[in-house]
Amino acid sequence: MVSALNSKLKLHGFNNLTKTLSFNIYDICYTQTDAQQREYIEYIDEEYNAERLTSILTDVTEIIGANILNIARQDYEPQGASVTILISEEPVISQELSNTEAPGPLPEAVVAHLDKSHITVHTYPESHPDNGISTFRADIDVSTCGRISPLKALNYLIHSFESDIVTMDYRVRGFTRDVTGRKVYIDHKINSIQNYIARDTLERYQMIDVNVYQENIFHTKMMLKEFDLDNYLFGVEAQELESVESHAIRQRLQKEMAEIFYGRNLRKLPRK
Repeated sequence: MVSALNSKLKLHGFNNLTKTLSFNIYDICYTQTDAQQREYIEYIDEEYNAERLTSILTDVTEIIGANILNIARQDYEPQGASVTILISEEPVISQELSNTEAPGPLPEAVVAHLDKSHITVHTYPESHPDNGISTFRADIDVSTCGRISPLKALNYLIHSFESDIVTMDYRVRGFTRDVTGRKVYIDHKINSIQNYIARDTLERYQMIDVNVYQENIFHTKMMLKEFDLDNYLFGVEAQELESVESHAIRQRLQKEMAEIFYGRNLRKLPRK
């Protein structure tokens, strides 16, 4: 492990390590009527249509350093969208490659590096049958072969979506060899996905880490700390609601978020 993390490590041939980031975001909303529910789904479908998602993934491609080979995208009926981008490696001329544990760039400061494999995104707008809760989920996978880690795109992705909950998995698979023939199972230092997230984001979210270091598997979940009811209402403002109704809606929303965050159905909200 020590030699694998050495910055002067010299490999034999191409770096065969596969690094995959699976990134899931959730946006939660309360829609008081069936009409508002439909309007919310339509809004999400337009806000994150295939064209917009292609733009986001194109920026991700530049951040991790990639050359686009092919783009396939599709808007679905009645809702949802998918985009797949195939990418390939090409020489980096003006940028130095970096695998250091540090946040990647924000949307307004995209830089270019190069590596290869594929990037995909799929969206899933859905709603509860009878309690007014609507949920938007986007699943993004960034998979690269070579020296660059897709974690460099993580900070940009978090800032590109309105995320109440974020679930991230990062895994390094396979092995490559150094010039002596010794197998290398990871070529960069990493203790936690959180080291790649900007400080302002770390301060806004409650986080849980589950890391299996011997398997090079890293997992982080995030849920917003602050809860402002107005941010979760569609087509109505909190001040328009009766106190009892406002409290009930708040409880439904917070329970929905907690269930997604903890990955199980809950009878009541967990104590903070």
